Amino acid sequence: MDFITNQILKNPPVLLGLIAMIGLLLQRKPIAEVIKGTLTAAFGMVILSAGVNMLVGAIAPINTAVQTQMGVSVTEGLSDVTFTAEYGGTVGLAMFLGLIIHLLIARFTPVKTIFLTGHMLWWFPFIVVAGGVESGMKGTALIIFGAVLSALYWSFMPWIMRRYVWDATGDESFLIGHPTGILSIVSGFVAKRVGNKEKSTEDLKVPEGFSFFREISITGALVMFIMNIVVALIAPVLVPEGGNMFMFAVNAGLNFGAGLLIMLYGVRLLINQIVPAFQGIAEKVVPGAIPAFDVPILFNYRPNAVIIGFIVGMITSTIFVVIANSFNVFGVLLVPLVITSFFELGGAAVIGEGQGGLRGSIIGTTVAALVMVILVGVSAMLLGSTVQNWIMIFGGNDLSLWGILARGLGSLFGGL
Repeated sequence: MDFITNQILKNPPVLLGLIAMIGLLLQRKPIAEVIKGTLTAAFGMVILSAGVNMLVGAIAPINTAVQTQMGVSVTEGLSDVTFTAEYGGTVGLAMFLGLIIHLLIARFTPVKTIFLTGHMLWWFPFIVVAGGVESGMKGTALIIFGAVLSALYWSFMPWIMRRYVWDATGDESFLIGHPTGILSIVSGFVAKRVGNKEKSTEDLKVPEGFSFFREISITGALVMFIMNIVVALIAPVLVPEGGNMFMFAVNAGLNFGAGLLIMLYGVRLLINQIVPAFQGIAEKVVPGAIPAFDVPILFNYRPNAVIIGFIVGMITSTIFVVIANSFNVFGVLLVPLVITSFFELGGAAVIGEGQGGLRGSIIGTTVAALVMVILVGVSAMLLGSTVQNWIMIFGGNDLSLWGILARGLGSLFGGL
């Protein structure tokens, strides 16, 4: 079980390579095609992960600098490492049992989701178990609790948001399995009512001299450069001692832009291999099953919306964070959610664009940014003795929502 958990389920390239292989074998493809499809799917996931790691690497120093400037420190016992050290076995068992429940739901109900975002197969049991611990649950009850709630998320959240995803992509062959869920649903709901589909983010008129802005990598690099300059002026600790602020920002922008290019290439490679291969599983094992992928899959469809969502989300959410801290709304000191603003709000902006064009994308993302701050604040309060500092950096999304839900349901069932 430890081997399956750590070497396969928590290893996305191997997991998706194996799924591609199984799908191709079930379709009785020639061995040469099976080998090619298996390795190409794995390569696509490796490339996608490398791009995402470059993006996170460019963003993370901003988070750290802002935390340091605001005097926020990670308290012992409140991080993912310390929590996993004590409850990692419980999380692993909950994940394994939850996957079985998830596959049974896909096989025997109309909800045909197969959740394939490998690292999120770990983080949802992780956050549900944390909520259960906060409410006093333990032992077998905690494992079953974590498994059931995780399985329900993996099955139902991608299915609930499927129409929004299909409207944005025009492709009904896949779903999105990522914590952007609640923020994307909020963005899509708002955008549909206030937006205008006739004016798309992808149709923005750019003067010939500024045509380079049409390239998401270049636009992303420039945005990250400017963001690093601004943050360095506010929090000088961002730049390593002896370093040059301007060159630090240049390198951060270059890494971010290159990360976008690598990520998008990985997305295209993965989609081209895994979707056709997955048809074998859908036909033979879980009829009608649809794979749910990581949110970067969306970015390839409306890249301008991603950058607009990041900028709008980062600015508006930071304003909301400052307001919340000024009035001590949540009783904890929040920090700007840079990572969530890019990935989750980037996805929410794409969904908003699909429902309401440019205006829908901007307004939908703004409302989603407010929801993001509320979610991270409430979840930080409720997870105060387990993973509070971790959720303040990576939360404000479905992870926060499921943490809140687990805390409330855990108190109910723990009492029973």
